[in-house]
Amino acid sequence: MKKPSYKNARTCIYNVNYHLIWCVKYRRKVLSEEISSRLYVLLQDIASEKGFEIVEAKVDEGDHIHVFVSAHPKLSISNIARWLKGISGRHLLMEFPELREKLWKGHLWNDSYFVETIGSTSQENIKAYIRRQKTCQM
Repeated sequence: MKKPSYKNARTCIYNVNYHLIWCVKYRRKVLSEEISSRLYVLLQDIASEKGFEIVEAKVDEGDHIHVFVSAHPKLSISNIARWLKGISGRHLLMEFPELREKLWKGHLWNDSYFVETIGSTSQENIKAYIRRQKTCQM
């Protein structure tokens, strides 16, 4: 069994992980391979800027994304989800104007998201699950 990936901070040692899932507005299958590739880069950039880590991410069926996040306990998951969805959505809509043809009111992502915490014993299972998701077929 693999040891948990503990991180050291000034005031704590931690291993805080989340499995996030969110969908495209109206479940439109608009996340092509090109858009998905750009999305992965954006998510890594956002995480780096905001001080958390994207361990794994995968678009599934062209209409939703699974993301494995590791973060310092001072960061709330609601802020992490807001940053990932808001910043990535804004950039993708600017960079791929054709998305607006299938989406109304200028929103890429649905308002809601799913989140679950991940214990250290199930990290590999979650990463394997995300890797097994179907690749987008447009």
